Amino acid sequence: MSQPLWAPWRLEYILRRKGPNCIFCDMHGEDRDRDNLILYRSTLGFVIMNLYPYNNGHLMVVPCRHVFSLTELNPDELLDLMQMTQQAVGCLKKAFMPEGFNIGVNIGKVAGAGIEEHLHFHIIPRWVGDTHFMAALTEVRVIPEHVKSTYDKLFPLFSKER
Repeated sequence: MSQPLWAPWRLEYILRRKGPNCIFCDMHGEDRDRDNLILYRSTLGFVIMNLYPYNNGHLMVVPCRHVFSLTELNPDELLDLMQMTQQAVGCLKKAFMPEGFNIGVNIGKVAGAGIEEHLHFHIIPRWVGDTHFMAALTEVRVIPEHVKSTYDKLFPLFSKER
């Protein structure tokens, strides 16, 4: 007999009305960081949790300015994004002790960008054995912790880094 897999936070996304605006620009402009899962803000970018993570602790680093490609970033933005990526890796190491990381950018839909209009970096903590039969055979990921619990674990670590 099969067992149900629950992802209760997905229903909110499914039912949410999709607007014509960029989701990253909208979230950055709001003053609801916990609701939007924003962990850290700099003057040029921010760190946000992925609401539909590949692994527990999947973060994204996003420039404030609405740009499509790496080539559109100015040197200050590029440095700031890399420094936030470095900070995010440090916080994830403290919180979850991953054995490795995938860090990357998907530019364009053909490259796998889910939100292709606004550049963002993915930081995915990895552990030995985290790619198992569920992901390989059923395209289902098992995330052991609710995203709000992960947020509450990570936020204080980002606060200490400020």
